[in-house]
Amino acid sequence: METGVLREITPLGDHDFMYVADRHKKEFDYPIHCHDIMELNFVENGAGARRVVGDSSEVIGDYELTLITSSDLEHVWEQHECHSDDIHEVTIHFFVDFEDEHSIFHTNPYKSIYNMMMRAKRGLAFSMPAIMAVYHRLARLPSMTDKFYMAQELLSILYELSKFDDAHELSSSTFAKVDVSSESRRVLKVKDFINTHISDSLRLEQLADLVGMTPTAFSRFFKLRTGKNLSEYIIDIRLGLAARRLVDTADSVSEICWSCGFNNLSNFNRLFRSRKGCNPTEFREKYQKTKIIV
Repeated sequence: METGVLREITPLGDHDFMYVADRHKKEFDYPIHCHDIMELNFVENGAGARRVVGDSSEVIGDYELTLITSSDLEHVWEQHECHSDDIHEVTIHFFVDFEDEHSIFHTNPYKSIYNMMMRAKRGLAFSMPAIMAVYHRLARLPSMTDKFYMAQELLSILYELSKFDDAHELSSSTFAKVDVSSESRRVLKVKDFINTHISDSLRLEQLADLVGMTPTAFSRFFKLRTGKNLSEYIIDIRLGLAARRLVDTADSVSEICWSCGFNNLSNFNRLFRSRKGCNPTEFREKYQKTKIIV
């Protein structure tokens, strides 16, 4: 199945660290894509445009800043209801092997950047206070000529952004193919079991027994450690997996519904629309609309 997702070829050479594109334009016309490099994308005067990252779809405001650090996470900015005739976009592509245990990102001064980069494997959208904290530095970056100071400035911008804890993750972990770690071995054990048995009927009592807790105690514990109750978490995982299969396979919507653990097609369609903003067929068509093979 052709997904219509363009894998963008990076302009960075073997010894390059980053490049910056500063554009003023009237429309968003680049197709849905992914690439092997990290991206920090700033948009000004783009209110009404729609940002799609993985299985997340959100309409943006006048200021938008998103960080993506996964090589396989599809993303696009669509025109949608944006009527601005002067959209300002600054796109920074860069590459660092931040997961290498010998890199500087595993040292104490860079710890907050590392944590942010790990979260950004699902896509990370920053709040307005964070954007305003780096706004003038982002605007100045394209005019810098010294490559060393440009690289240092980018790291400094990333550090400033990492100090804000209100950025929100975009794509679901299952769609983004991101392993979700946890400080709690019990939570991680439950998550692994859910991922392995996602098409089965999953009961609270069964999962609580898996970690030696009563159902009531486990419910409180799971919500405290994950921020979601168990049923919400399972639905999110199943919907993320369903969205991934809509993109990657030619399976019918009903086949995907059953294989992801939903036992009612109408309920699956209702939940999908409420979480993703469109029905499964529309979601698939969104990713197939641009047929580009590279």
